[in-house]
Amino acid sequence: MSQEQSSDQPKESTDPRRTEVFAPAPAVTAIVCTRDRPELVERAVGSILAQDYTGPLRCVVVFDHCDPAPITVDPAPPHRILTLTRNESTPGLAGARNWGLARADGEFVAFCDDDDAWEPGKLSAQVALLDAHPDSVLCCTGIRIVTHEGTVERTPPARVDLADLLRTRVAAIHPSSFLMRHSDLTERFGGINEDVPHSYGEDYDFLLRASRYGCVVSVQAPLTTVYWDRLSFFSARWESVADGLSYIHDSFPEFASDRRGRARVRGQVAFARAAQGRRRDALRWAGRSLADDPRQLRAYGALAVAAGVASPDTLLERVNRSGRGL
Repeated sequence: MSQEQSSDQPKESTDPRRTEVFAPAPAVTAIVCTRDRPELVERAVGSILAQDYTGPLRCVVVFDHCDPAPITVDPAPPHRILTLTRNESTPGLAGARNWGLARADGEFVAFCDDDDAWEPGKLSAQVALLDAHPDSVLCCTGIRIVTHEGTVERTPPARVDLADLLRTRVAAIHPSSFLMRHSDLTERFGGINEDVPHSYGEDYDFLLRASRYGCVVSVQAPLTTVYWDRLSFFSARWESVADGLSYIHDSFPEFASDRRGRARVRGQVAFARAAQGRRRDALRWAGRSLADDPRQLRAYGALAVAAGVASPDTLLERVNRSGRGL
């Protein structure tokens, strides 16, 4: 089912001092996927509808295999549409995002996690940057990470390509800041890969596929707020982490060109297997990681967890405190 809470339509505007007609800014659809987190999703939706963007903006909230719940937000500016819909396709984040994509219209599509938020100038800055870089396939922003310990800002590079993303996931490139051309999603690299196990790492899979076609550019101001002041859905779901990253490791032959990048992913899988208590698998993945890069700290962390001398939760908390994650 679907529900729309507004239907204002944009119109062309003219300056009476001039004879030309000014077309409105291109339409944007923002997709928010959620389940049973009403307070959080209202904050996310409120930040989207409050954008200072002058063009039409639709916010599609996808309730993942649960009935849509009313969303109460402050009065939005004109040309804002809020659509509530239930994901009836593949359960999970990947399927829910694709369900939202199928209901997107306009020139641009954006993602925002239900527990994150945007600064008012985010979309205006991103649309301008994508227009200035027609060779780009995705635009992100800097992020402000809120943790129990305080706030940390992370600034992604101004421009990254496939080689950069193979070397490092570039943690500052967060999916809640993604803005893409709708045509690229439908005609070039496609939507979200629903085959990624448990949807873990689906954003990284998406970045790697997209960057085969062009670069990722960044508005370097922290215009997206990422809340890490609660446990991530995946924090204690080590099987999901290991299976998702193993899938990505095996799906991109490009990792053969970058030993350090391959070692990083193998070290992450090793750590997750160690946290599961699968010691033999952890040792195997850690050995492969260190063979590629003897400096890979994730592999040493996996060995420490496998040997019982360190707790995976303690190590994860330490890296999260820095705003970088596993």
